[in-house]
Amino acid sequence: MGSEVIVLPVIFGTLFGIFYLYISARNRERLALIDKGADASIFYSKKKHVTPVWKVIVLNLALLLAGIGIGIFIASFLSMNMGVDEDVAYPGTIFLLAGIGLFAGFFATKKLNKDA
Repeated sequence: MGSEVIVLPVIFGTLFGIFYLYISARNRERLALIDKGADASIFYSKKKHVTPVWKVIVLNLALLLAGIGIGIFIASFLSMNMGVDEDVAYPGTIFLLAGIGLFAGFFATKKLNKDA
């Protein structure tokens, strides 16, 4: 009963701790560079042409959902026409084709970044 009350603060405390460590470590690195007389401009990227994040998300989500849809279609075909057990056909083909869709999304994202 009491564990539900503890879970939420632990999650937020963990996220706060990760954020705090990231900011404080970055600050210490920059202060060390300034102390040595080096320029802290290495932390700022030059204007690179990078594909917008929303395009990458839409592309990967579209390929994932297409893989799931094709997986359901093929699983239906396997169970109706080939006599494969539904408990095996549906999860197997859905996960297989969803993984193939994500793999294709990885390569499509690489191509998008190369073209940008």
